[in-house]
Amino acid sequence: MKRGGILNPDLADALARLGHTDALVVCDAGLPIPSGVRRIDLAVCPGVPRFLDVLQAIVAEIVVERAVVASELRERCPETYEALRSALGAVPIEEVPHERFKARTTVARAVVRTGEFTPYANVVLYAGVPF
Repeated sequence: MKRGGILNPDLADALARLGHTDALVVCDAGLPIPSGVRRIDLAVCPGVPRFLDVLQAIVAEIVVERAVVASELRERCPETYEALRSALGAVPIEEVPHERFKARTTVARAVVRTGEFTPYANVVLYAGVPF
């Protein structure tokens, strides 16, 4: 048994398979997940697990070179945007309209669905390299 880090086997597998520039989406409970994209559904009930908790656990495990969010997140949920900004540190964040954001999810290696009920609490993470 693992001592720590990501314990969910599907999520651990998806993270281990990411290559440079591959996309991984972490989303709220309401984001439509495109057919054909691997779904890792962690949602248990409203608010469990929280988007930010899952994001922080993932960021602790992988190198993220850039991220994309819907511009509506900063406009409508500035506290969540600032918490995301803090979790990502110096990682550049691109903002796009929500419809364009959803289009980006179609090429993700996986979508990780949380129990988050905060609107627009979604991010596309692009894997980087540690060198």
